[in-house]
Amino acid sequence: MLGENEIGRDDIAATERIIRPHIRTTPVLDADGADFGLADTHLTFKLELLQHAGSFKTRGAFANLLTREVPASGVVAASGGNHGAAVAYAAMKLGIPAKIFVPTISSPAKIERIRSYGADLVVEGERYADALAGSIAWAAQSGALPVHAFDQRETLLGQGTIGLELDRQAPDLDTLLVAVGGGGLIGGIAAWYQRRIKVVGVEPAASPTLTRALQAGKPVDAEASGLAADSLAPRQVGQQVFPIAARHVDRVLLVSDDAIRRAQEALWSTLRIVAEPGGSAAFAAVLDGAYKAEPGERVGVVLSGGNTVAVNFAA
Repeated sequence: MLGENEIGRDDIAATERIIRPHIRTTPVLDADGADFGLADTHLTFKLELLQHAGSFKTRGAFANLLTREVPASGVVAASGGNHGAAVAYAAMKLGIPAKIFVPTISSPAKIERIRSYGADLVVEGERYADALAGSIAWAAQSGALPVHAFDQRETLLGQGTIGLELDRQAPDLDTLLVAVGGGGLIGGIAAWYQRRIKVVGVEPAASPTLTRALQAGKPVDAEASGLAADSLAPRQVGQQVFPIAARHVDRVLLVSDDAIRRAQEALWSTLRIVAEPGGSAAFAAVLDGAYKAEPGERVGVVLSGGNTVAVNFAA
């Protein structure tokens, strides 16, 4: 029995049918854990960094723009970068005006991508919360439709289509590791799987939003800094995300900035995959030992974003 505000598999499947013409079916890549020094581990990477606009956020953006009534004034979004790029891309494709607020910590690659899609870009404050405040003020002034990065039913439904898609591509997974910022990605995916496999959240230790919420029994303010701050550092996990995570997420692990950087380097040196810090966080938990797989366990890892400027690794 679903709670009053929870989303279910039928909801996600219906959303997938609506957005399917507008999104990519991103591939999976199977790898031997031994390539990374992880014996007896089978790894399946879901390459969502190959999605339109460079991250999974495009699914939620199209879910919002295709299932909600959009006024003539268009849409407005606040973002650390990836959500803004996704909304800007979807708006461009659908011919909708878009205004995107980002904080100063947003990476140059993400800012340039938003601009390239023709959105009106505003840099507002140092952190995501500052950009969000700016977007709320603009929505009140202009009448534009707010498209929340994670705490929105339609956003969760869109991100949940990753679970549906991966379930078809890799039906024998035992565990799936998913990075957590505001929680839209893990909330949607966990709502799809509903504990049929273990869904494990991974957060930067510098931005432990879901960890703090689970400890407190509700969303609370958490630290918001670190290497992945432009994608995984809101002040709180989403209000709509929290009950889904509390019910369907197996556990949440914390990883250091150093571990995230090592995961980026390993993905590049071993697989020639360029992932941004937030997109590498889930793999950091496996590589650094925060998540210890059982012998023979089939572990899935969502590589959620690839919007980064360049490869600076020595390999």
